[in-house]
Amino acid sequence: MRIKGLNFGFFIVILAIVTFAFFDVLTPYFSAIFWAAILAVIFHPLKSLLRRKMGDRNGLAAFVTLAIICLIVFTPLAIITSSMVVEVNTVYTKLQNNSSQFPTVFAELIQHLPGWAQNYLSDHNLNNAGQLQQKLSEFALKGGQYMAGSVFLIGKGTFTFTVGFGVMLYLLFFLLKDGAWLVNLILEALPLSTYVKHHLMVKFAAVSRATVKGTVVVAVVQGILGGIAFWITGIDGSLLWGALMAFLSLIPAVGSAIVWVPAAIFFFATSALWKGLFLVGFFVVVVGLVDNILRPLLVGKDTKMPDYLILIATLGGMEVYGINGFVIGPLIAALFIACWNLLSGRDNRENAEEIDEEFIEEGKTRE
Repeated sequence: MRIKGLNFGFFIVILAIVTFAFFDVLTPYFSAIFWAAILAVIFHPLKSLLRRKMGDRNGLAAFVTLAIICLIVFTPLAIITSSMVVEVNTVYTKLQNNSSQFPTVFAELIQHLPGWAQNYLSDHNLNNAGQLQQKLSEFALKGGQYMAGSVFLIGKGTFTFTVGFGVMLYLLFFLLKDGAWLVNLILEALPLSTYVKHHLMVKFAAVSRATVKGTVVVAVVQGILGGIAFWITGIDGSLLWGALMAFLSLIPAVGSAIVWVPAAIFFFATSALWKGLFLVGFFVVVVGLVDNILRPLLVGKDTKMPDYLILIATLGGMEVYGINGFVIGPLIAALFIACWNLLSGRDNRENAEEIDEEFIEEGKTRE
């Protein structure tokens, strides 16, 4: 077989090289492209609704959807980040001015430790609260000096992040506007039967929506509840700890326990029993109930995967792909199951899911 004078096999080699080079060029902006695609999938129903309300003005609907995304997603993130910076600075100032309760609390904690632990700290000169706080202050100061000396690298990182964020917003607009058309092009290019292509694409969209929406909702709720619990018990930097618990809650089954369990142990060791009991009861009952109800309802129901598989896929995904892995991991696992179900015959033309007709019609036209 020949294509315009070229041997088909040689053409495939050229195609593979060009494709590899193209994806290599896109690698620096992988996160920006990935999140633009995910957000376009999540908010496409909203754009479709706005498009119908605006008389099929697709471009205007995409722009309004982008503005709504910025309003409800990125603006709160910016506010929380700025508040966290202020809180970190407050904790750092207290540490530098020795105005925290660290020496008193540390001394109480040392007294409640077993003998072997006290001897170990004594042998390594770690039983003096004043010296330990001074070392922490020196470490923080050196960290600040290092950051000041690395201002060029920080500036470069900030510039890269800003450019990536701008690329994501720019690409997000066009994916909202022309996403259906692009999906239609991809489906036409794939050498698969129609029901297989539709089933895999629907699975991709469903898992993406469920994972992001479910995980983010659970993370926000756990972060808010955790911050409130820390504020009630008088722990400094409750907003900072709440944000950390929200981030860690991306990891199913473990999550915020990495933060609140040491805090509860600390309270028990310093005889603050009511605070320790309050933290244990609050996180086990209230926060645990939220996680056990919302996560299966928002994530497991739509992904149609067991909790243990979601946990393993999330951990593995974050290990390989970083923060993006909490979406990529479950997505790969869901597509893996879908492909094997299609191969085994469990999913066939009769029970495979199909893309919505309205989406197909939208993909046939482009403004």
